[in-house]
Amino acid sequence: MHSTSREPSSNQRHLHPKLARTVQRHLKAQSLKPVAPHNVAAFNTLLAELATRPRPLILDSFCGTGHSTATLARHYPGHLVVGIDKSRHRLGRHPHNQSANSLLLQAECEDFWRLLVAAGMGVEQHYLLYPNPWPKAKHLQRRIHGGAGFAWLVQLAAGNPAGSKLPHSPGSVRIELRSNWQTYVEEFGVAMHLAGFPGIVARVSPQSAISLFERKYRDSGHALWAFTATAGRRFSPGGDDLAPGGTAGLTPAGSGRDETAHLG
Repeated sequence: MHSTSREPSSNQRHLHPKLARTVQRHLKAQSLKPVAPHNVAAFNTLLAELATRPRPLILDSFCGTGHSTATLARHYPGHLVVGIDKSRHRLGRHPHNQSANSLLLQAECEDFWRLLVAAGMGVEQHYLLYPNPWPKAKHLQRRIHGGAGFAWLVQLAAGNPAGSKLPHSPGSVRIELRSNWQTYVEEFGVAMHLAGFPGIVARVSPQSAISLFERKYRDSGHALWAFTATAGRRFSPGGDDLAPGGTAGLTPAGSGRDETAHLG
């Protein structure tokens, strides 16, 4: 993945006019469609792993080839980092040096979030790194924040429920989404704000790419953006959440007011 990449092209220049209405509708009426059997099987694989060795969870949704999962696992040796992607082909291209504290599972992320919530299981961190932005305006409901599954993501972001047996740091659930399309990140930030999780949208300049897509977009000269929020506290993009003494690949690209937006 070293070729030059084009920036997203869209007929939508600003936030989608139906964004708030769509998000609020999904938050009020959750999808109750049956969970696909293969997603249940993937979830049971996670349960079996945790039964053997309970550890706090970090979720890497839409992980693609799992390179980001491997990066996160190296930085968090005391956690189980779970990469989720629906494509067996993409997962088949995972790094061969996956660490013992990482787990790659083939599943639809929305169903997996739902199963985590239903089981009363929380995560300490949730990464959504460069998902398909679906830039055409007519595809709003295919975006993470425009789909029915967003309600499950929000419930998962609410924290580790009382009674959960997983090791966890209460009140410190961190969520981060990155994209090379600014509008997408801003929309996600607004959706999270509507759901009660205000955060920060900022342009970022990662020195060490967390995934193959990030490296490709960075090397192609794209502007990279991130939404970050932590339940119960605020933090600044570019902090040391990813690696002790490091920058998590998040360093503000500039100090101008237009570079960072506080939502909430």
